[in-house]
Formats: sequence, C-alpha cells, structure tokens
Amino acid sequence: MRLMIDTSQVSFTVSLDPQARMEHGDSRKQRTDRNTGFPLWSVQLVAMDADGAEVISVTTAGEQPPKVSAGQLVTPVDLQAIPWAQNGKNGVAFRAADLKPVPAGKSA
Repeated sequence: MRLMIDTSQVSFTVSLDPQARMEHGDSRKQRTDRNTGFPLWSVQLVAMDADGAEVISVTTAGEQPPKVSAGQLVTPVDLQAIPWAQNGKNGVAFRAADLKPVPAGKSA
C-alpha cells in the first residue's frame, strides 16, 4: 500500500546530499527501480511543519541523482509513504517522483 502525502503545509530542507541506494549486503551494486530500471537515490530531508520537525530519507529513481544539495529548500513531487514489515521489524519508507529546488526568495 502506498499513501500519498499532502506536503502543502510542510517545508523540506536537504540535510544530506543524494546518495546511491546500494543492494543489501553488496556495497558495490546500486539498487534499481523494478519498473523503470533506473538507479535509486536516497536524500535525507528535514520535514518541518507547525508541530515540529522530523528527519526522513526519501528515495527517488533516475539516471542521475536529484540536483539538490545540503541546506537547500526543496519540494518533493508526488511524495508517498510506504509502510513495511519484515522479520519482525516495521517502519515507513518514503518515495518521491522527484525533488525540485525551491526558487530563491520563495518558501517551500
């Protein structure tokens, strides 16, 4: 199940530059999207709203990493939350179609 997230009241700041998502147990092979075959990238974001902030990792797929860098305000495109459970552990993964830089002088 994938849940679309309303980001209209949240600002997002990149806290760690994009990193290649690597295969589990193999730090040399980059993971790829099942549907497109594009490489997967992980970007750490600080999501801030009226109630506080949380650090999340957002995965995107593309031939190149998203063109964003630490400290930059961004807008996640089509942000989804994907609940998961495996081997007695559970959590939420975040996925976006893209991360768009917020133009200077504007707020996310």
